[in-house]
Amino acid sequence: MKVIFMGTPDLAKVVLEALINSDNEVQAVVTQPDKPKGRGYELTPPPVKVCALEHGIEVYQPTTLKNGEMQPIIDQYKPDAIIVVAYGKILPPYVLEFGGYGCINVHGSLLPEYRGAAPIQRAIIDGKTKTGITIMKMDDGIDTGDMLTKAEVEIKPEDNFETMHDKLAEAGGKLLVETLEMLEKGEITPEKQDNSLSNYAKKIEKSDCLLDFSEDAYSIWCRIRGLSPIPLAFAYLNGKMVKFISAEYSEKDHNGAEGEVVSLEGGKIEIACGKGSILLTRLLPEGKGRMDSLGFINGRRVSVGDIFKSTKE
Repeated sequence: MKVIFMGTPDLAKVVLEALINSDNEVQAVVTQPDKPKGRGYELTPPPVKVCALEHGIEVYQPTTLKNGEMQPIIDQYKPDAIIVVAYGKILPPYVLEFGGYGCINVHGSLLPEYRGAAPIQRAIIDGKTKTGITIMKMDDGIDTGDMLTKAEVEIKPEDNFETMHDKLAEAGGKLLVETLEMLEKGEITPEKQDNSLSNYAKKIEKSDCLLDFSEDAYSIWCRIRGLSPIPLAFAYLNGKMVKFISAEYSEKDHNGAEGEVVSLEGGKIEIACGKGSILLTRLLPEGKGRMDSLGFINGRRVSVGDIFKSTKE
């Protein structure tokens, strides 16, 4: 199948590589413009652009899709389908309705659950033990199009946002290649989504990252995993922000107040929660680099009885 690929970040790059290595022909890639990054604010190309250029594929970076900016690209290549993976902008009707097999999206959840911007993070934060990939035909709604295929992916206790991102990217590339082959053979009957089963995985905001130690330990542990390695959950100790990279949790009873350090055994900072406790293993102190908990205990002279808070005061 001849396709135009639209995508921007690392997840999209993995899917693009799967397409390139398949029997499909990637005619062109459309991605976001280069953006300044780092201390020097140097213009940095998106991962998808880097991948495409390495394989000699023409890259287009329109600043907008409005006013028919992408129509000449569609007219030039006449693709069978447009593949969209985390492109980053809403597609206008003239793109969605271009013809052929239409716009096909690789989405990181088992739709209709977790429509929206942050399906991977929200699934982990909510304590799910499985998520997956849905390949769907796009329409003018937010992840509301007819579903073509699905694949489940287990969320293991040791998984965080980074590991699940990588697992789903790999699963998405594999499933997409299989789906395109099935579409060409006429082996797929699109399935409409049940809107009554949907929820919205809104973008992660700073408020989502602030820990509330009145919650139970399991919920806090899931939040830490869902926000690691970026943007990271956080709390305050002695007025300084501390970000949480990894932790364990315990359901055992304790006598500490919510947020109180109740143990430092084994180099882990055990923090009392509304129910159970969190055992902090890696963290990022304000103004410092990432470190294990023992290094933080020694450097900041953390003691049993210290209190992690949700405010600076």
